[in-house]
Amino acid sequence: MTKSLILMGYMGCGKSALGNKLAQANSLSFIDLDHYIESQEKTTISMIFEEYGELYFRKKERFYLEKLLSEDAKSIIALGGGTPCYFDNIDYINKKKGINTLYLKTTPKELVRRLFEQKDHRPMITHLETKEELEEFIAKHLFERMPYYIKARHHLLTDGQSVEDLALQVEMLLT
Repeated sequence: MTKSLILMGYMGCGKSALGNKLAQANSLSFIDLDHYIESQEKTTISMIFEEYGELYFRKKERFYLEKLLSEDAKSIIALGGGTPCYFDNIDYINKKKGINTLYLKTTPKELVRRLFEQKDHRPMITHLETKEELEEFIAKHLFERMPYYIKARHHLLTDGQSVEDLALQVEMLLT
């Protein structure tokens, strides 16, 4: 891999799993933007939303995104699901030299399969009771976010694929 790689896509698409795998295989650091924000702010994303609201969080998210991308260290960075969709984040990222962007495309049905059992640990979807409600929620969000996600330079369908298979595809795509 000759450049840093930014992974984007909806929650549950595999950004963290794939990012960790690629980072290990290429001796690079892996940074999950949400975890990075939490460590810098010394609180959880949920608490930031609860105490200060989404706009405050999105401004902090942009601040830390700029901070990470201003460092010259080559790394694998997983964005939060909404990160590319706010301000001009996706255009800002795409203009940066030395960075590749990859959209991990996953269908709503596959996302429901991956997320339903862990929904209690995902604040955005804890209120959804059934798989049908979750699928409708995800489909609506994906529809809204698609114009941003598709601006990534590369796209990869994740449905039914192992992390190992995806890592091999990414390596071939980016070499």
